[in-house]
Amino acid sequence: MPAAPPDFDSTDFRAALGRFATGVTLVTAVGADGQPVGLTVSSFNSVSLTPPLVLWSLTLTSSSFRTLETCQHYAINVLAADQLELAKRFATRKGPDRFTDVAWRPGAHGVPLIDGCTAWFECFNRSQYREGDHCIFVGEVEHCGHTPAMPLVFHAGDFDLTPQPARADDAA
Repeated sequence: MPAAPPDFDSTDFRAALGRFATGVTLVTAVGADGQPVGLTVSSFNSVSLTPPLVLWSLTLTSSSFRTLETCQHYAINVLAADQLELAKRFATRKGPDRFTDVAWRPGAHGVPLIDGCTAWFECFNRSQYREGDHCIFVGEVEHCGHTPAMPLVFHAGDFDLTPQPARADDAA
């Protein structure tokens, strides 16, 4: 039996999803031309400890989709609270310009590891699942690390370092 049609519109759905605070990551890889690629992603989660698996998703219309779909390895860089400008840059700029003046070092397979992040995961591109208008990527973590830096948080459609109590006019 199929699911019932939704009783809400996409605006309501997006607003409800926004109530779940998430960390902010930069997913990075190297394209076939040897140039670094990367984009801001907030749909990141752990899957398994044994083997070590993580997941994230990307819209099928992303300009980086083909590179990330076909690459062997990528990195998930968890941004620190003081990296808000990087999150904005990688969410809006296109191509190699995103990396201009960004400090990074190559990981074990050459993928960019962004300096100053609170955590990073170097992943083998294990599997992908197309669902709706997105692709869910499952990465097998080969290397990871972390620092004590506080993470950057995304909540209710904006970056949010100090969540505040809901206002009366926010109630549904």
